[in-house]
Parts: sequence; structure tokens; C-alpha cells
Amino acid sequence: MDDVIPPEVREFIIRHIDSVSQLEALLILHAHPEERWEVGRLANRVYTSDRELGAVLERFAADGFLTREDDLYRYGVNDPPIDRIIAELARCYASHLILVTNMIHSKPRGMRSFSDAFKLRKD
Repeated sequence: MDDVIPPEVREFIIRHIDSVSQLEALLILHAHPEERWEVGRLANRVYTSDRELGAVLERFAADGFLTREDDLYRYGVNDPPIDRIIAELARCYASHLILVTNMIHSKPRGMRSFSDAFKLRKD
């Protein structure tokens, strides 16, 4: 896997992707950067609940991958290196679907919630 999936893509998956539906939502938005998506429409495309995907899209927006305008989301990475990593992730997923999905499924459960517990929040 090391020579097929570049290290920066592996790191991106580890840090930001917790499920295949999350990955597919991000890649759909990436493939259609000018299109604005309602949560329900995108949730139907990736076979997940509106509630679950809404939380993911909010997190992706906070991470700088999406922009939100009212209740619509669109791809909006303003960091060229991150944009290149997401483009490479799309390429890897298209050509090595099993490797990428296995990598996502092999991540320890609860890793994000554990790390989120240490984030500083404004109250």
C-alpha cells in the first residue's frame, strides 16, 4: 500500500475521513466545484442520513474543504497543496478502491471523538 497510496493521501485519510460515505461526499463535491449541494440531496447520493452527513459537511467546512452558503455546500479548498491531495485521493480511490476503503475501515473507531475531546472550544 505504501507505494500505491502516497503518504500525504494516507495522512489525509487518517486525519479527515472516517467512512466511505464521507469520502464519497467529499469527492462528489470535488468533482463538481461550482455546484451547490443541499445536505439531503448529497446524503441520498452517498447512502447516509441527512443528520450524519450534515455534521460531516460542517466539519469539512470548518477544516476549509467546503464553503457553506445558507444551507448549501460546495467544494472550496483555498489551499493548493490540500487541493492537490484531494485530487490525488480521488485518483487513488478511482484506481485502488479496495485499498482505500480497506484503509478507511481499518482505522481505529473513536479516534476522531477521542482527539476532538482535546480541541479548545469557545463557549
